[in-house]
Amino acid sequence: MFRRAFWFTAGAAAGVWATTKVNRQLKKLTPESLAAQAADKAIEAGHRLKDFALDVKSGMSQREDELNDALGLHQDPDLPGNVTALPGPRRLRAIEHDQTKNRMSKITYNRNEDH
Repeated sequence: MFRRAFWFTAGAAAGVWATTKVNRQLKKLTPESLAAQAADKAIEAGHRLKDFALDVKSGMSQREDELNDALGLHQDPDLPGNVTALPGPRRLRAIEHDQTKNRMSKITYNRNEDH
């Protein structure tokens, strides 16, 4: 008698456990649940992509600073933040060249004078 009661109770408990497990899996497969899971995955992927972009940006600025130091380019406080100044003599030559170029561009050519 106790043997039959034990197996009946064990069978009923196993049935309840299996039914609960199946119902949980079915709830996970409803369209609303699938949409929520997809949205969560998309948000997570977006955060990972943002973190990657920030890492790339910081790496780029670090490498740019290393290259500027290696090439002798220094930031000039008079220039905007994204423009680097040429070192001493090279900067003066560039400025002189730019000024002579501007003087030359002030000379105008009138095609009608040739006729």
